[in-house]
Amino acid sequence: MGRKQQCFLRTFGCQMNAKDSEKLRGILRETGFSLTESEDADLVLYNTCTVRENANLKVYGHLGYLSNLKKKNPRMIIALCGCMMQEPDVVAKLQKSYRFVNLIFGTHNIFKFAELLYAVLEGQRKAEQMMLPEPSGAAAAAEETPPISQRHTVVKTPMIVDIWKDTNQVVEDLPADRTYSFKSGVNIMYGCNNFCTYCIVPYVRGRERSRRPEDIIREIEQLSADGVIEVMLLGQNVNSYGKTLSNSVSFAHLLEMVEQVPGIRRIRFMTSHPKDLSDELIEVMKRSQKVCRHLHLPLQSGSSRILEKMNRRYTKEQYLELAAKLRREIPDISLTTDIIVGFPGETEEDFQETLDVVRQVRYDSAFTFIYSKRTGTPAAAMEEQVPDDIVKDRFQRLLGLVQEISQKMAKRVEGQTLPALVESLDDHDPALMTGRLSNNLLVHFPGTEDLIGQIVDVRLTTCKGFYYLGEMA
Repeated sequence: MGRKQQCFLRTFGCQMNAKDSEKLRGILRETGFSLTESEDADLVLYNTCTVRENANLKVYGHLGYLSNLKKKNPRMIIALCGCMMQEPDVVAKLQKSYRFVNLIFGTHNIFKFAELLYAVLEGQRKAEQMMLPEPSGAAAAAEETPPISQRHTVVKTPMIVDIWKDTNQVVEDLPADRTYSFKSGVNIMYGCNNFCTYCIVPYVRGRERSRRPEDIIREIEQLSADGVIEVMLLGQNVNSYGKTLSNSVSFAHLLEMVEQVPGIRRIRFMTSHPKDLSDELIEVMKRSQKVCRHLHLPLQSGSSRILEKMNRRYTKEQYLELAAKLRREIPDISLTTDIIVGFPGETEEDFQETLDVVRQVRYDSAFTFIYSKRTGTPAAAMEEQVPDDIVKDRFQRLLGLVQEISQKMAKRVEGQTLPALVESLDDHDPALMTGRLSNNLLVHFPGTEDLIGQIVDVRLTTCKGFYYLGEMA
């Protein structure tokens, strides 16, 4: 086409998807694409999420917009990947109603992206050549085949679908185009073996597969050499890291190994499952100078009865004991959580148990969700689905309590001077910088752009509930 091809990549979902998108961007750059902020591009790639129904609806909405763009630019390539593509019903719907999509692949074969994209381009080229008129006689000798960029007739090419149901592979050394120069996510494991009854992750991400510790450390050493000072270790359940390795290594021991990498100054991780959080991990966090004082510990429900229906494998009492131990051993720790409202069979009494846990643990923040039925999970077939009006009322009551407690918890450090990793310019005031504290809360303070990527001491002058205003000490 006589110019560099442009690609637009949109990421839906969690940190795991964000990390996958960095790999996809790396592959795109190595195959010659440049990235653009406009969806009116040569290639549009959506890395999808399916943890809730709303995530799917967003993708379908965006595809409706893309269909109009593709009518104006028939050579546009539309590709979909990620968790949503691992659902057979979704793929069937796309094949029936969204025939303009060119490529569908899933979570297990990202490393094949360049190969799949090449197959799409080859299909387009061959289809267009078939549409050219066949010249004859003297005309054939004089006429040259016009380049693709000058042709106006484009035929539809078959949709390429390459979905792997599962895999035991861990593919190392994929190229990556990082979002930040100074911090990075690092996959330590893939998949999940927990099979919570509401959750579709084991079906779309597969079973647990831990990376070898030497591969993880090698990647972090390379990141450090490239200027990264903060890493976030990623897994669906980091506390079960190492169980699939021939020489098992605990997550706590892996943290100690990462702490020894020169240049790394902060270590975060996401996500912990309460049933697997060990005393060894608490002890490592307690004495570490690099592991951040923040732990995300999903509750999901405060009712032991509902927790059993969810297959969470802990009780309300066990969770409260664990949270109390964390607060006792690491007094400055920030605890955050996930809570689902309206799980099938949830009664007002069950909901009150959840509110009781929130009051006792006093979370620094919480992600609160209305239960979303996911086809293929055991909970989707459960009876006693809770009426929408009751769920919405409970959700608002929970949200109000969480916000009230979170604001009070944030006041604990008001007036203190704490180190903050400067991440960006403030979204609303270019005279301010935005930094992230060890407890994961943000502080906005006067500064200059050259501070980005540095850890600076900031005095937290004013607590605004969910963030701070401050000034450099």
